[in-house]
Amino acid sequence: MRAQKASARTPTQQRTRDAGSFTHRHLGSTATQIQAMLKTLKIADMPSLLRAIVPAAIRLNEDLGLGQPCSEEAMLAKLAEMVKHNRTAINLIGLGYHDCQLPAVIQRCFLENPGWYTAYTPYQAEIAQGRLELLLGFQQLVLDLTGLDYANASLLDEATAAAEAMLLCRRVAPRPTPKFFVDQACFPQTRDVLATRAAPLGLELVYGDPQKDYVPRAADYFGLLVQTPNSLGEIIPIQDLARIAHSHDALMAVGSDPLALILLKPPGAEGADIVYGNSQRFGVPLGYGGPHAAFFAVKDAYKRSLPGRLIGVSRDSKGRHAFRMTLQTREQHIRRAKATSNICTAQVLLANIAFLYAAYHGRAGLTAIAQRVHRKARRLALGLTQLGYAPLTPCFFDTLAIKADTTVYRRALAHGYNLRQIDPSHLGISLNEMTTRQDVEQLWAIFAGEGGSVPNYDELKDQLGSQYALPAKLLRKDAILTHPIFQSYQTETKMMRYLRRLQQKDIALDRAMIPLGSCTMKLNAAAEMMPVSWKEINGIHPFAPTEQTSGYRQLIDDLDTMLRKITGFAAISFQPNSGAQGEYAGLLTIRAYHQARGEAQRDICLIPSSAHGTNPASAIMAGLRVITIQCDAKGNVDLDDIKAKATLHADRLAALMITYPSTHGVFESDIRQICAVVHDQGGQVYMDGANLNALVGIARPADLGADLCHINLHKTFCIPHGGGGPGMGPIGVAKHLAPFLPQHHATDRHGVNCVSAAPHGSASILPISWGYITMMGEEGLRRATELALLNANYLLHRLRAHYPILYTNANGYCAHECILDIRPIKKNSGISAEDITKRLMDYGFHAPTVSFPVVGTLMIEPTESESKEELDRFCDAMISIRAEIKKVESGTWPLEDNPLVHAPHTLADLYADWPHCYTKDDAFAPLPYLQEDKYFCPVNRIDQVYGDRNVLCSFPTERTARARTPD
Repeated sequence: MRAQKASARTPTQQRTRDAGSFTHRHLGSTATQIQAMLKTLKIADMPSLLRAIVPAAIRLNEDLGLGQPCSEEAMLAKLAEMVKHNRTAINLIGLGYHDCQLPAVIQRCFLENPGWYTAYTPYQAEIAQGRLELLLGFQQLVLDLTGLDYANASLLDEATAAAEAMLLCRRVAPRPTPKFFVDQACFPQTRDVLATRAAPLGLELVYGDPQKDYVPRAADYFGLLVQTPNSLGEIIPIQDLARIAHSHDALMAVGSDPLALILLKPPGAEGADIVYGNSQRFGVPLGYGGPHAAFFAVKDAYKRSLPGRLIGVSRDSKGRHAFRMTLQTREQHIRRAKATSNICTAQVLLANIAFLYAAYHGRAGLTAIAQRVHRKARRLALGLTQLGYAPLTPCFFDTLAIKADTTVYRRALAHGYNLRQIDPSHLGISLNEMTTRQDVEQLWAIFAGEGGSVPNYDELKDQLGSQYALPAKLLRKDAILTHPIFQSYQTETKMMRYLRRLQQKDIALDRAMIPLGSCTMKLNAAAEMMPVSWKEINGIHPFAPTEQTSGYRQLIDDLDTMLRKITGFAAISFQPNSGAQGEYAGLLTIRAYHQARGEAQRDICLIPSSAHGTNPASAIMAGLRVITIQCDAKGNVDLDDIKAKATLHADRLAALMITYPSTHGVFESDIRQICAVVHDQGGQVYMDGANLNALVGIARPADLGADLCHINLHKTFCIPHGGGGPGMGPIGVAKHLAPFLPQHHATDRHGVNCVSAAPHGSASILPISWGYITMMGEEGLRRATELALLNANYLLHRLRAHYPILYTNANGYCAHECILDIRPIKKNSGISAEDITKRLMDYGFHAPTVSFPVVGTLMIEPTESESKEELDRFCDAMISIRAEIKKVESGTWPLEDNPLVHAPHTLADLYADWPHCYTKDDAFAPLPYLQEDKYFCPVNRIDQVYGDRNVLCSFPTERTARARTPD
């Protein structure tokens, strides 16, 4: 069928169509270049290459039914027509989500700038100093607001941050009890996610009023969680609660609001051990629930138990301050089955927006915003009291709980206002920085009803009395945001130049290919990204009434259909807002399935030794016991080992987690047999979708025997990595698992396994993947997969004469990525894989993946978006580096003084006295292209050990005051 469709067009028609198509613009190489690469591989055509790489038993022999591609203009028009059915009301629902104003300079120079959104996680710190500085700024902001000692670089959302707080309490509190006290007035989505996280770990949640119900039985709990302001808007004192908890060797976690903390005494000063919350209202759009960056801070005593990423200050080889991810041995992909969290990514792009928002407004600006919001809330409360609707809680910041029936709620909807329907007799109103005088007056009119008398706005000013409706003992008295970073960029010119300076320090996809294996750093097309800024996309509250979200529902239904066709599964859940969340949600789905069948004892998860570390971490979080499956000499899952262990644990086997193509970069020919082994013993097969970019259009996970697969939309389907987040990890499942997918209290379905705060995770970035699939069409998606395989094998072919290749299939080919084995080179020369990665920075490239899945190796994935020219430029750089290594092997350059061990070289090195035996040309311009377009690393090699031994995770004032004085 496919061949007949292709032959219906003449070669001239094909070239004409391709020249103006999105597929032509997404794929890096032209038809001529593709033929040249095939010729280099001595392969006649693409079908021949596929036969050499992909086992015949797994290849798809039918169309997916995705239809024809469309142009960028047509896609945008179709999406605009769809989302115009979303209705953007004035959102006063609250619950951690608030309308706010993203400053235009941040939107244009940061959010919509590919130099920022196409960057990768800052594992290679020397070429990530710009985004690391912003993340350190985010941490500094959180430390100032919370009054605690250490803050991480953000978590996925507020509800999962609360869950991480609970688990941290469990890890460090000495009390043996499984009970955890939860404030009954914390946000409902937080309660749901806490319940999900607690169940598989055997923790018992007890809900109540902290001031009434916790104190009498404080000895029963290993910790308590309090929200202030809570879901009713009430601000409660926490000092006594903290004292009582500590007297019983328990910890207290506090959920808070960043804008309220501008005015309120910091929880850390009141005794809180952990403070978490959502930074969304600091400039990040609502986005129907995300992506947003949660903040998370702890006391010094718990810094080594802090989940997620922690950005710290170390020094480079010249002794200068340099930023890096610190305490990296805590990273869960390293700890594997000993993991205490499965967090893999942070919400970097969104955390950085929150910091930039704070830096742009400064202390005075943020204080003015907080005071303005609070004053309007007080004025609204006074007017409502005159109308007979006195707030239930007199101590509030921006949220009022009012006794009122559904008639008022419906009147508000009719006038374009979304209020929170707490229950049939109570409403919640949460004001924000966008709230105007007209809004307050309109709300009075809504409550007064037709013909009712409305209070006079100006006359109420005299009744406001003191500046705050808060006791003096709860107000902040310390100075905050005093660091120069919060005092230097309050003009647009300064902010624009600051962002430009930081961007120049980093390597993102706008500068060069990022050949990270397993990470699929491909084009994030501008047309895909544009809708993220549309108000119809980012102006919707996650708990808005369903009649306001029909455009979103159509978009999600469309994408659901697309992904089901691509994967072969029966149902999709979009709730998981990261790949690791997808793993966790998938395993919970499998556990719920077993429990429903009366087989709750099934708690064994088989995981190959080659798997990404979040696989065992997610299994542990889901209450499973991990059994490792060995790999054979060719990198494939050892079939005998899995048979033996599946049989041994047959009555308790819950699941196999397997990545396909494998983490070793090959298509395992035994995949169907592996799945059958697990099914024969009653287990389910979970397929990690990290490498789905090698499957789309040529094979489907469901057809291979998988029961469930998570889909990294930030890899295969073009959502950008954003410097380490956002991501999306929806899961596809077979029909028998569909009833057990994650559910949410805000949707029509009610049930188990709520894993994210919002019903559809980070919904505002779903249009990116929808746009990509729509523009590519079935043929384009298949061609993308084919070219990804071709590019990887072309690169393998060019490099195999210079570097040992660790794994290939029986025909000598890899899948979408290949692994260079640096161990023999290090043995002969002393030059390590790390030395090569740092030297690549001098050549203007981001490094491949280092020491994963095998220590001492480099894993390279070029993706289909890279052109032959870029692949050749990268190969030329790697070959040049190999020639430099040979000079070390021959003794021409000593091991202690050569361009590799001193890499990367900075601009300061260029102008300094030259102490090395190699020349400046050797260091800075070993290939001709570097004389035309040279990237200079901002720092020399960073001392990792120093940074871990001297943990500093806030700004070093003397450095920043000197280096960041504007203009």
